[in-house]
This record gives sequence, structure tokens and C-alpha cells, in this order.
Amino acid sequence: MPDNDGWPADRIDTESAHSARIYDYILGGKDYYPADKEAGDAMVREWPAMPVHMRANRDWMNRAVRWLAESAGIRQFLDIGTGIPTSPNLHEIAQSVAPESRVVYVDNDPIVLTLSQGLLASTPEGRTSYIEADFQHPEAVLGSAEFLETLDLDKPVALTVIAIVHFVLDEDDAVGIVRRLLDSLPSGSYLAMTIGTAEFAPDEVGRVAREYAARGMPMRLRTIGEAEEFFDGLELVEPGIVQVHKWHPDGTGEQGVRDEDIAMYGAIARKG
Repeated sequence: MPDNDGWPADRIDTESAHSARIYDYILGGKDYYPADKEAGDAMVREWPAMPVHMRANRDWMNRAVRWLAESAGIRQFLDIGTGIPTSPNLHEIAQSVAPESRVVYVDNDPIVLTLSQGLLASTPEGRTSYIEADFQHPEAVLGSAEFLETLDLDKPVALTVIAIVHFVLDEDDAVGIVRRLLDSLPSGSYLAMTIGTAEFAPDEVGRVAREYAARGMPMRLRTIGEAEEFFDGLELVEPGIVQVHKWHPDGTGEQGVRDEDIAMYGAIARKG
């Protein structure tokens, strides 16, 4: 568990579970508290495949960012809902392909801010910056000095929204939020997303969702049709919207993953 020395302890709620810290705990990290461990253990009891699912989502991020840097030639990234730093972080992947890559990370969790030095260790040629903001208020992101000074909006940007929109309920309009962020980016930019779903293991994933909701984190899991709404008007990269383990598999992730072990769609699309 984290050491609180020097942290803004008054801003970190250690008594309540937090989605980013639950994710960190289940993936074998160390930046969590007892409430997060209790929640993670309860969720894994309800759905033993949850660690497989979470690792598959992380592996998708690695492949997607590498594809964007290698195949699409993207050198700028806006990462929404960054979460607790876990190497390789997005900038490490992008800069391993192109050292000049620039990355803006966005999160609203104070614990991510306290650990953000791991996100700011850029190559000399590139640049990384961190914005503490709630992505449900896109203007706070788009109007920030970090965004405006790090990214060149005359050149394409990859907007990455990974494992976050299932925490945005219908009344908060997740599709509209993502669209407002994407609208600020130039033609030739990309949207890369993973989107939570219960279509492949409805009972088990439904029980996990109830565990989250019981801890103040209600979820909105989406069908394939609802996932498609995020990509309206964009050009999907093959193979389109698929479960994350089926998107450009490269043999480096966990093998033998069953469809019913994955509750996340993944896709990349280009803005014309």
C-alpha cells in the first residue's frame, strides 16, 4: 500500500474504494488501501475471470498505442482517465516507437496526481504533461495550459478513452462528452476506446456491477449497438468494434482467453 508521506492526505479518501485503486490491486499493483482490497476480493469472488479481463484491457492499450504510433504515424496523444501509473505507461509505448511523441494525461483522482512523476518522465525529444480534471467537463481539459502548450492542434492527435465510460451514466451523456473532446481535434485524429459490456457474461458481470454500485460507483454497461454510437461518423479501423482480446492480437497477451472472460469492447477509428 502507498506511503502517505508528502501526499495531500486530506484529498485522498482512504476509507472508500476507488475504481482506479481496485484496478491497481487486481492487477497486482501496490497503490491501494484496505477498502480497495476488500472491494477487489469481493468482485473476484463474483467473477473469477476479472483479473483476466483487466489484464486483457491493459494489453489492448499497449497494442492500440503501438498501432497508432507505428501504423497511423500518430505523435500526439490525449489520454483520458489515465489511472494509477503502471509501466509501460502510454508515453513509454509511444516514445519507444517515436521518441518525439507528446502525451497529455488527464485524471481527477488525487492519488494519480501524487504518483504522476511516473507519467512525466518523458524522453528529451518528446513531452508529457498531466491535467487534474474531470473529463465530464471537457472545457476544463481543452482550456488548460497543459493541453494547449503540449499538443499542436495543427497535427493529428489520438484521443484515448480506456476503461472509463462505463462509469458515466446516461444522464451525463458519455457519447456527447467524448464527441466534444474529439471535435476539438483536427482531421486525421483518432479515437481509441474500450467500452464495458455485460453481453458475454451477463450474470457474472452484473454481479460485479452491483458490487461497484454498492460502493458508490454505479456502472453503465453497453451493448454493441450502444458502443457503436461513440464512433458515428468516424472510419473504424479493422476489425471494427470487437472484444479487446480479438483486436489485433499479437501473441504477447494471455493465451486461451474465453469470450465470456472479457467484458470490454475495443476499437480505434479515424476522424475525417
